[in-house]
Amino acid sequence: MPLNNHAQEVLARIEQERKGKRVVFVSGNFNIIHPGHLRLLSFAKDLGDILVIGVLSDSSPSAYIAESLRLEGVRALSIVDHAFLLYDTPSDFILELRPDFVIKGKEHEEAVNPEAAALEKTGGQLLFTSGNVSLSANDLALNIESTLRPIIKPTDFMAHHSFNSDTLDTCLDRMHGLRVCVLGDIIVDEYVTCDPLGMSQEDPTIVVTPVCVDRFLGGAGIVAAHVAGLGADVRLFSVLGHDDVADFARQALHKYDVKPDLQIDITRPTTLKQRFRCFQKTMLRVNHLRQHAISQELIQTFFRRVMSVLDEIDLLVFSDFNYGCLPPQLVNVLTEEARQRNIPVVGDSQSSSQMGDISRFRNTLLLTPTEREARLALHDFESGLVVLASNLIKKTGAKNVVITLGEAGVLIHTADQAETIKTDRLPAMNTTPSDTAGAGDSFYATASLALASGSDIWQASYLGSLAAALQVSRVGNTPLSLAELRSELLNEKYTI
Repeated sequence: MPLNNHAQEVLARIEQERKGKRVVFVSGNFNIIHPGHLRLLSFAKDLGDILVIGVLSDSSPSAYIAESLRLEGVRALSIVDHAFLLYDTPSDFILELRPDFVIKGKEHEEAVNPEAAALEKTGGQLLFTSGNVSLSANDLALNIESTLRPIIKPTDFMAHHSFNSDTLDTCLDRMHGLRVCVLGDIIVDEYVTCDPLGMSQEDPTIVVTPVCVDRFLGGAGIVAAHVAGLGADVRLFSVLGHDDVADFARQALHKYDVKPDLQIDITRPTTLKQRFRCFQKTMLRVNHLRQHAISQELIQTFFRRVMSVLDEIDLLVFSDFNYGCLPPQLVNVLTEEARQRNIPVVGDSQSSSQMGDISRFRNTLLLTPTEREARLALHDFESGLVVLASNLIKKTGAKNVVITLGEAGVLIHTADQAETIKTDRLPAMNTTPSDTAGAGDSFYATASLALASGSDIWQASYLGSLAAALQVSRVGNTPLSLAELRSELLNEKYTI
């Protein structure tokens, strides 16, 4: 059967330029262009000289964005040489194109791949990959032209998901007065600002002198503070040591209008993370902590204290830094108690310098892992990002998963009532961050509140991304205010 006229035109152009060059072919829906696509396409481009992309037409069952928009997104990538709408089957087109390589995602390796039969006839190779998962965020991010202002708001995302600034402003109003319970590890971040003196003459050591020391509330404490700053009524349950760091944490929580319910654990110090910084860059971090689980006595105390207020709250937030404050038995029983009361639960489990498992939070409204945290939870270091997020939803029963990607923004994955999975991506809104500490906390707090107030995941992710952009514009993790977020939201000057 002859190919579609459009495909034949593409073939003619490729034949004019291939002459001894290697041709690589990739086909797919490309509903959105996310870092997983960029990794795979970068791998494909490295294999050959001419990269050809067939964007499946709207007849594809998994295509949920108009074919013209999907094609436009692929054509915007500089590494793509030819992109076109594919109305024929990939196998039929491969028979005519005769590519040297056809690339598919690693998740297709165990499936039926009709392309393999076509390649047997043409002599090409079928390869499966998810690309290089160690690519930096700078390699993955789509280029956004710099402006004089660091925060840039993408209005096309709003239009695609049928909301605007007024919609989000109404969402902010609904956040006010929500009753929220936060559980997790309190951390204090200490920033030691230094002047560099040079290199030691005795050994290869950088020598600095401290100039000033600033402390900031962190961990579940700052998550609770963000929630309070956005207008909610917040109770925080956590443990502290018996030390001056604990005194600072109590004072900060009082300052930020968080209602603390804190237990003393004499077996551990209050977690303190010191950052030694020169020229606004962190040179060294020193963690003062112990990571063993809290005692059975403290677990029972936590359970009783949380249960005493559970019927009075609108949202249960787990903010786990894997330092022992949230043992699985406590998480599981409180999640089940909340589920029985139809109280939404959200979960975050950070694994930067420590090990954690985000998948231990089951049947939540929202999970917000980094890519590394998602891969650790699934023991999967090969699949693409969309497959990773989908498998995390399947494993945990989460309604929404947002994988945070640093400078590459966030990948949003949701399952609707018909269990249809949808994906989209938001770029980072701040292209010139001063301090990335706290970006995830501010996103998590804001997006969770938005969902609990009735917004959908697209609106919640937009507000969370805007909150993160504001947070990283300053040094130190300090809570956002509702007025600050609203002011930036309604500023229409810096949009793309």
